[in-house]
Amino acid sequence: MVASLKDTVKLHNGVEMPRFGLGVFKVENGSEATESVKAAIKNGYRSIDTAAIYKNEEGVGAGIKESGVARDELFITSKVWNEDQGYETTLAAFEKSLERLELDYLDLYLIHWPGKDKYKDTWRALEKLYKDGKVRAIGVSNFQVHHLEELLKDAEIKPMVNQVEFHPCLTQVELREYCKKQGIQVEAWSPLMQGQLLDNEVLKQIAEKHNKSVAQVILRWDLQQDVITIPKSIKEHRIIENADIFDFVLSQEDIEKINALNKDERVGPNPDELLF
Repeated sequence: MVASLKDTVKLHNGVEMPRFGLGVFKVENGSEATESVKAAIKNGYRSIDTAAIYKNEEGVGAGIKESGVARDELFITSKVWNEDQGYETTLAAFEKSLERLELDYLDLYLIHWPGKDKYKDTWRALEKLYKDGKVRAIGVSNFQVHHLEELLKDAEIKPMVNQVEFHPCLTQVELREYCKKQGIQVEAWSPLMQGQLLDNEVLKQIAEKHNKSVAQVILRWDLQQDVITIPKSIKEHRIIENADIFDFVLSQEDIEKINALNKDERVGPNPDELLF
């Protein structure tokens, strides 16, 4: 049972990844990114998730540096953007991300979207970065089952993580079962459906029962589904509240009610339609 912010999951290569972290999608570069990262780390977070396309890696890097916490205690993720996909271009994009973050290595590097036909070359670049010790784990984001099957035909190294849109209206059951069989850890982006679920009556009832917020119930549900979660916030009180989910447990009945909210509804693009 996930008992604290320090809890980790062991990826298939043995690296320990925090089960809970801070996402910084749509967080402005500069002081907004820096202060939210510092607030998260100060309050016990150890995992920070950014991406080249978020255009805030510099701010995140400054927050890491100013946090005063040793680099080896943190778990930092970034992602290669669509236009940088391909072998050489991915290697160059990775170096630029490292420069902006002012780091010597990343803990996790992901292919942001599968697209149409470049992701195998991109994956070869990630395998090289991994073998060269520049990243401790490699993975993908927004990959459907068929993308993973295609990738695994030629991959030397299996992805350690698949970060996908996951929330009570998009429970991705088939994909999660496939990843579990393959030993690929699922991680949720947009766990709160960009705020659209906060007025849901079913979730409000469960929240009242546990004397928690709807956001806390959803994030707890993520963890009890063995899904890593990285909610975004720029307000310190919300960063603290989001992580205050280790003093209660959802019952099987609660979980079934939440699972029943699934409508296969996305707030982000469908990976099969975002082709490049």
